[in-house]
Amino acid sequence: MLSTTDTRTIILTGDRTTGPLHLGHYVGSLRNRVALQTIHEQYVLLADAQALTDNADDPAKIRHNVLEVALDYLAVGIDPELTTICVQSALPALAELTLLYLNFVSVARLERNPTIKDEIQIRGFGRDIPAGFLCYPAAQAADITAFRATLIPVGEDQVPIIEQTNELVRRLNRQSGRELLPEAKAFVSKTGRLPGVDGKSKMSKSQGNAIPLSASDSDIEAAVRRMYTDSNHLRASDPGRVEGNVVFTYLDAFDPAVDEVADLKSRYRTGGLGDMVLKRRLAAILREVVGPIRERRAELARDPDFVMDVLRTGTTKSRATTERTRELVVDGLGLFRLDW
Repeated sequence: MLSTTDTRTIILTGDRTTGPLHLGHYVGSLRNRVALQTIHEQYVLLADAQALTDNADDPAKIRHNVLEVALDYLAVGIDPELTTICVQSALPALAELTLLYLNFVSVARLERNPTIKDEIQIRGFGRDIPAGFLCYPAAQAADITAFRATLIPVGEDQVPIIEQTNELVRRLNRQSGRELLPEAKAFVSKTGRLPGVDGKSKMSKSQGNAIPLSASDSDIEAAVRRMYTDSNHLRASDPGRVEGNVVFTYLDAFDPAVDEVADLKSRYRTGGLGDMVLKRRLAAILREVVGPIRERRAELARDPDFVMDVLRTGTTKSRATTERTRELVVDGLGLFRLDW
């Protein structure tokens, strides 16, 4: 019988491989992953199978971006000696656990999940929802429990997924009559979701309002010039709004001089501070943030064998980990097993 006791804090996080990562990912999760890897056991999942749920018409895009996202991970400082980086589709236990878990949740419960409801509306699926997309909470539960993860860094909008994962865990634990799987806690970044440069929605590759981690200095400057500020702030002498002002949102996220930013906000509210002064400051800060990442990424891209070796090593380790959990769940539920 496999042991179900594990007192370590295990982190699982990851990204859908639909395109290279951007500053929204950096603020929302990547910085935390770099910090957390030194104090906890951390797995980072390249979620290519999940990316396919609403990109089934373009699997080549998903395949290509596995390496692109892996490059971003390594470039920001995720260390494969400290963090296990793995490919979702190469871990068959995740798909098997998803199938098992779907027997313990109703379609109605999946549809009520706030995260899924919002994403369905954003994508305009109506009732033409890909089944794989609807079943995302069960698949996410499979990912989390397969690694026996207990701490999940997520955005506020993803918290309902963790709650539904724990519902499934409790159901499975009751079914087996023992604590088969641990519950997980959401770790929500103090920095909220970074808006797109247009100020109309979250930063997103598909919306064309993102600053990628590979952006050139000129790309950064062009993006900052386009940033939404306050449409009523026509002259530097006019009082301006800080709330909803994308430039100030980015300064709050990236500018280390907190007191100076507070002073800029005060001056902007009362009048006497032009938008271009703020934008020049922000562009300089973002160049300093992105520049080293971009250079490191370009260096890594010249050694694809190294990147592939990182993925093979991490996925091999993860396959063993997730297979042990699959066996544990099969035993706990009393399913038939063949002794080969």
